[in-house]
Amino acid sequence: MDMDNMLGGGGGGAIGQFPLEQWFYEMPVCTRYWTTATIATSVLVQCHVITPFQLFYSFRAVFVKNQYWRILTTFLYFGPLSLDLLFHVFFLQRYSRLLEESSGRSPAHFSWLLLYATTLLLALSPMLSIPFLGSALSSSLVYIWSRRNPETRLSFLGLLVFTAPYLPWVLMAFSLVLHGTVPKDEICGVIVGHIWYFFSDVYPSLHGGQRPLDPPQFWRNLFERAPPDTGAAPINNEIAAAAAPEVR
Repeated sequence: MDMDNMLGGGGGGAIGQFPLEQWFYEMPVCTRYWTTATIATSVLVQCHVITPFQLFYSFRAVFVKNQYWRILTTFLYFGPLSLDLLFHVFFLQRYSRLLEESSGRSPAHFSWLLLYATTLLLALSPMLSIPFLGSALSSSLVYIWSRRNPETRLSFLGLLVFTAPYLPWVLMAFSLVLHGTVPKDEICGVIVGHIWYFFSDVYPSLHGGQRPLDPPQFWRNLFERAPPDTGAAPINNEIAAAAAPEVR
């Protein structure tokens, strides 16, 4: 099944052209690393190199037993190799990519969004008993994208046509039918995404343009450092002046 036929709209790109290597390198840097790590984690679990018990987030395991890798791996494991994993990877890379590309050339803004979302989800995880947070993080990004593109029309499975703001709720209903349980991780992701959307897209227009969730300057400096001044321009100007013919 063509994934773009399953959920059309909101994207772009050439139809009928899907070379794997080109698709991989065209992804922005944060989305590329997250997608690669997600697939690699599932492959390692499938090959019995690691187990899911080593990956889930537990406050006690992280801060008492010093198993700090769980802070990252909880966002990377979506399950064993299966059709369900394929769906998760598709939605992850699609909407993560769209958000990252819309945030500009520098990864500072999008990486700050990821840091905000992962931190808040880690804080909520013990209270809601959600050991794996990848779906919740993906839902946050889907929600933010859907609210920022209210006029975009989507088609789910070629049967249901709706506008983008309904996408998170359609996915929740699909998950409920597929798994038979309330998707509390996706609900949690929507809440986290709504907080970001409100303070980034609604709050500034009500409070004189203030954007409290924008990345601080020190974070931007990590990604947007200006190249050092080597003095090459003055030297080149001197060489050009020396080489220029003398005007009489």
